[in-house]
This record gives sequence, C-alpha cells and structure tokens, in this order.
Amino acid sequence: MSRLLIGLSLGYFLVMLDTTIVTVALPALSADLASQQWISNGYTLTFAAFLLTAGAWSDRFGARKVFFTGLISFAVLSLVSALSVSAPMLIALRALLGVAGALLVPSSLSLIAVAHPEPASRAKAMGVWAALSGTGLVAGPLLGGVLTEAFGWRAIFLVNVPVALLALALSSAASPTPPKPGRIDWTGQVSAIVALSTLSYALVEHAWWVLLVSALSAVVFVASQRRPDAMLPRRLVSRNLLAGAIVNFGLSGVLFVLSLYFQETRGYSPSATGLAFLPLTIPTAFNPIFTGRLVARIGPRVPAVSGFLLMAAGTLLQAFAPALSVPALALLGFGVSLAIPSLLTAVIGSAPPELAGIAGGALNASRQTGAVLGVAILGSLLTVTTTPVVLAGAGALLLVSCFLFQ
Repeated sequence: MSRLLIGLSLGYFLVMLDTTIVTVALPALSADLASQQWISNGYTLTFAAFLLTAGAWSDRFGARKVFFTGLISFAVLSLVSALSVSAPMLIALRALLGVAGALLVPSSLSLIAVAHPEPASRAKAMGVWAALSGTGLVAGPLLGGVLTEAFGWRAIFLVNVPVALLALALSSAASPTPPKPGRIDWTGQVSAIVALSTLSYALVEHAWWVLLVSALSAVVFVASQRRPDAMLPRRLVSRNLLAGAIVNFGLSGVLFVLSLYFQETRGYSPSATGLAFLPLTIPTAFNPIFTGRLVARIGPRVPAVSGFLLMAAGTLLQAFAPALSVPALALLGFGVSLAIPSLLTAVIGSAPPELAGIAGGALNASRQTGAVLGVAILGSLLTVTTTPVVLAGAGALLLVSCFLFQ
C-alpha cells in the first residue's frame, strides 16, 4: 500500500468521519429536530450540490491542486467550527465544510485513476481507498460519542485538523495532472448547485414552493448538458448513478433514524449509540479490500447486486425484528462495503482518463443527493409514523437498486 494511496484515502476518510461523527452528537448540539436535520444536512447538502462542480474543476484545473485546496480548507473550517457560538453559525460552517469535502472526493479518485491505469490494479486501489475511508464510518459514531461525553461537542471538529495535516503530508507525492483546456460550463454548474440545494431545503423545511425552483433549475441543467462541451457528457450518465443515490438514501437515512431511536426510545447515551453502530461500521473498514480484489477478478456486477440485497435484508430485519439489531446492522454494513466499491469501479472504469474527475463527481453527487434525501424524507416521516414503518419503506426502496445496476 503506497504512501500516496493512504494520503488520498485519508482525504475521503475526513469526509466520512465528518458525516457520522456528528450523528450521535445531535442531541447535544440541539434539542430541536429541525435544527438536528440541518446540522446534519447543512454538510451533506452542499457536499452533494458541489460534487459535480468539484469533479469538473478537478479535470479543468488539475486534480492535485483541487485536492490540496480541499484539504487545507477542511482543516481551517473544522477549527472555526469548534469555536461556533450558535446553531445557525454551526449550520453555516457545516455547509462550507461540505464544499471543502466535495473538492476532496472526485480529485482523489482522479489521482488514483492516474496512479493505477490498469483496470485490475485500479479496482484493488479503489477497494483500499474505500476501506481506509470507510473507517471514518467506524470511527465516527464511536469517536463522536466518546469525545462528546468527555470533552464536549467542540472536540468532534478539532479532531479533523491533525488528520487533514497528515493527509496533506502523505499525498504530497501525487503527480500533477494536466489541466483540461476548454470553456467552463457555468450554466451547468450553477443550475446543478441550485437544483440540488433547493430540493433538499424544500424537503427539510416543507417549503414545497421551493420545489418549483429546484425543478426549473433541473430543467436548465439537463438542457445545458446537450452541448458538446457540457460538464457532464451524456455517455457518463447511467442507471448506476440512480443506484448510488438509493444506496446512500438507505445508509444515511437509516443511520439518522436509528441514532434518534437508540437515544430517545432505548435511552442509550451518545457513546453507547456509537457502540451500537459498530456491527454496521466495522465491515466498512475491511470488507472493501476484499471487494476490490473480487471486482478485479469477476467484475463489479455480482458484488454490487449482492451488496444491494444485503443492505435491503439488514434494513428490513431491523424494521421487523428490532431485537436482532446486531445481525441486521452487520448485514447493512457488509452490503454497503460490497456495493459502493463496485459502483465506483464500474463508473470510473467506464470513463476516459480525462473525464475521471467528473465521472467520480457524478456518482458521488448522486450518492450524496440520496443521503440528503434519506435524512430529509425519513426524518420527516418519523413525525407522522413509527420507526419500523420508516425502516420498512427504506428497505423496500433498497431492493429496487438491485435492478438498476448496469
């Protein structure tokens, strides 16, 4: 395992850590459900909205430059977040952290594609990237609970700073990638950002009139992508993008629902909640390495569909047999760690090298859009129905993804 690959993986580790480390600290951050949703969604909303733009910038200006910019910004914003004095200020800073996180993902995937041009080697590297970054899921809930109880919620942001500096040092060996000449698709970038951000806002705040703005922006985006120099070439669009959205809809939505369920219904402390999630998060720390080797040998289809099925089974088991939380969460964790590396390999592998950034940005934009929608929709459903019903609906939707993979 190369020093460069570890450094690039730590960049995405930060993104995953900052998603899950906040989850168990939400009750300590705010007692209001809407504020809790926005503290979570303020990050994932902008992360999702800027991923396409970050992918385009990675190809346009060079992946190395974009990756380093994201790392430095993430460290500075994390430090400022720890000094936050109000929920609105923290939500705003979380939104800026989402933009910094968006810069890290497609650029790291592009740098991996350059460093590993052979498909089999790239599949294995993607597995390592997903495994090391997936430890953010393992560390997040547990570390978030321990830090919140021992030092207060501010510590969950301070921990990002040394990790970002280490990633910067390790990834300094990355070779500069040549910038892609041509016109910047400002229409596509702005319309995508507006469409995704207003959609999430409308769902969280129940501001249904904002859906009109989102729909109009989506129409503008689709129309703008018909040009030959579009940000997202048509050949990069596939059903795999929708499958990625459903995977993260289920993962993030279920994490949000269960975090509230464990603490408010079962009376778990933040640290106990983090421990309860270990059966889900531990497989994401090692299974992607196995997945990468499996994909290198037999291709991505079988591992991907198997992952979708395991995720659906775990979510449905949690819904109908809550006493079996440990095996249910383990199924979900193994499913995630099979599905996501397979999707990444399929999407990045089908794109030409000069479009690796935007291909990675497209997949991760769809995934994070699904994450935002999962928290928003499942969180809203909690106000009108029970936790088992919400989880059953999420499990049924995950079954659909089995038929989408190409």
